[in-house]
Amino acid sequence: MKGYRPFQIKMYEHKGQPLAPRRKFYRRLYFNLFIATLILMVCLAIGVLGYHYIAHIEWIDAVHNASMILSGMGPVADVKNFWGKIFSSAYALFSGVAFITNIGFILAPAAHRLFHRLHVDEKLDFDED
Repeated sequence: MKGYRPFQIKMYEHKGQPLAPRRKFYRRLYFNLFIATLILMVCLAIGVLGYHYIAHIEWIDAVHNASMILSGMGPVADVKNFWGKIFSSAYALFSGVAFITNIGFILAPAAHRLFHRLHVDEKLDFDED
């Protein structure tokens, strides 16, 4: 049972395996982009609902404010009540982390392919000696 990992998900190839075909790479890239889009939509929904129900901002202004904060541009609408300000602060922190995490998630297949290609080329160089 050496090396047994019962819950290991094999999303990418191991360093000893050959580089994945381009079609598989594009499938990974689209899948990660799809998941990142879903995550951003959930984050946007949290912001819209929070701004509307907690900060008592109209729907269109709540969408605008949540979108601007989620994209890193900053707040637009003025929040007047105490709990709205608390939500706005928490959502700003949450949005920053969610946005940066999603960028990493989107770039993961490309970064893995780049590093794997460099490792495969390095292995080929050693094999020629």
